[in-house]
Amino acid sequence: MNFHFKNRYDLSDLRQIVRILRSPEGCPWDQKQDHHSIRNNFIEETYEAVEALDTENSGLLCEELGDVLFQVVFHAALEEEAGRFTFDDVVDGVAKKMIVRHPHVFGTVKVQSMEDVLQNWDAIKAKTKHRKTGAEVLENVSPALPALMRAAKVQKKAQAAGYPPEQHPKAIDPKQAGELLMQAVRTVRAAGLEPEQVLSNEVRSYIRHFAEWETCRDETAQNYAEEKRN
Repeated sequence: MNFHFKNRYDLSDLRQIVRILRSPEGCPWDQKQDHHSIRNNFIEETYEAVEALDTENSGLLCEELGDVLFQVVFHAALEEEAGRFTFDDVVDGVAKKMIVRHPHVFGTVKVQSMEDVLQNWDAIKAKTKHRKTGAEVLENVSPALPALMRAAKVQKKAQAAGYPPEQHPKAIDPKQAGELLMQAVRTVRAAGLEPEQVLSNEVRSYIRHFAEWETCRDETAQNYAEEKRN
């Protein structure tokens, strides 16, 4: 095995370690893994990094970020073996994305506030991903997210597009909010249903209603414009 032990390793060393683990002389377990077999590992490592963030544990965060990075390098290595892309392609892609989505830093766009930055980000993202409608934007909020997180993100994007809430909620404190969510979970479980699946289904329904509203809004605007021209 051609490997040099060091007192301190860098990213190139980590990539070599993964290649060795995957090689015929490497680890039998690592040799057999694919994207799907280690999918949950990726999720678990990410949540453990988030736990370190929440607890402001810098030592743990350093360790958990390393575990997340290992997952990234490992998945990239699988793709490199298949001849589809390399880790360098991953780095190049995200670097270019950050440059394009920060025209106020790397270009000539002027912004006045953080809200301007976020609006530009969403507009550039929609353009580069060729999303023409708000419904496409909502549909592309990753279905792999936990249902509650996806619901919040979908609602935020829908309301930013002008979609009116069904009712204006009353202001409540965080404790009441938590109690309401827990009560909703108890109610759904008492009905013999799985809360995560129920909410996932409702998010899909919400997106369908948004799409109908968007189509109606656009048709109304088009008809109004035609009337003005006539």
